[in-house]
Amino acid sequence: MPPNSFSSLLLTLLLGLLLPPCLWAQQKGIGPRDLWCVAKNNAADAALQSAIDWACSAGGANCAPIQQGGPCYDAGDIQRTASWAFNDYYLKNGMTDDACDFTNTAAVTSLNPSHGSCKFPSSSGVKNGSASSTATAVGTGPADSADMSSCNRIAATAAAA
Repeated sequence: MPPNSFSSLLLTLLLGLLLPPCLWAQQKGIGPRDLWCVAKNNAADAALQSAIDWACSAGGANCAPIQQGGPCYDAGDIQRTASWAFNDYYLKNGMTDDACDFTNTAAVTSLNPSHGSCKFPSSSGVKNGSASSTATAVGTGPADSADMSSCNRIAATAAAA
C-alpha cells in the first residue's frame, strides 16, 4: 500500500474513533433513512414546555395527538410530548436543521420515537409538506438509547467520496 494511502486510511480511522457517533457517516449503499425531530434528553423541562407551547400555537404543529385522550398523550413524560410537537413542526416546515432546533432543545434522529399506540410520522412519509398519517417506520431502537446532548443531527449522511 502506498504511504499516502496508508496515511489517509489511518487518519480516517482515527477521526472515526474521535468523532461523536452523531457525526459518523452513513455507510455507502444504504438508501435514505427515516428521520424524526425529537427532544434532546438533556433539555430542561421548562425549556421543553416553552417550546411545546410555541410549536402548538404560533408554530402551527398539530398537537391533537398529545392532548388528553389522544394516542400520544402522556402527562408524565414531557420528552415524549415535546418530541411529538417538534416532529410535527419539523415535517411541516421543510425538514431542515432550523426546523428542528427549538432553542437547542431538539435534534434530528434516525431512531424511531414511536411508542405503544403513538406512531410518529417520519421524513419518508412527507409529501408536499404534509405528513401521511399512515407513515410508520421501523427504527433501530428506542429514542432514549442515544445521548443527543451534543448533536443537532444524530444520523449523518455519507459524504460523496
